[in-house]
Amino acid sequence: MKKNKSIWTNRTEALINDLHTELRLSNNNWHKYKSNKYRRAAELLASALSQIIRNGKEADIEALIQQSLCWIREEVTDPGCPSH
Repeated sequence: MKKNKSIWTNRTEALINDLHTELRLSNNNWHKYKSNKYRRAAELLASALSQIIRNGKEADIEALIQQSLCWIREEVTDPGCPSH
């Protein structure tokens, strides 16, 4: 079995992981950012970048990018609080 050599450094992988962690919505900030189109778009773009670096599926990457564009264009809105 051949070892898959990544074109990304460990630092790159750590940086995107930190960025994704920083931008993703959590239980603590959901209500604050759920409707912010730029925050939601940034979260999705960080997810797409993370998938690129981790050799994710192209269809998944494209879907994340498309969803981020929908947020920027205000074609989608927040789905509401999951617990309500």
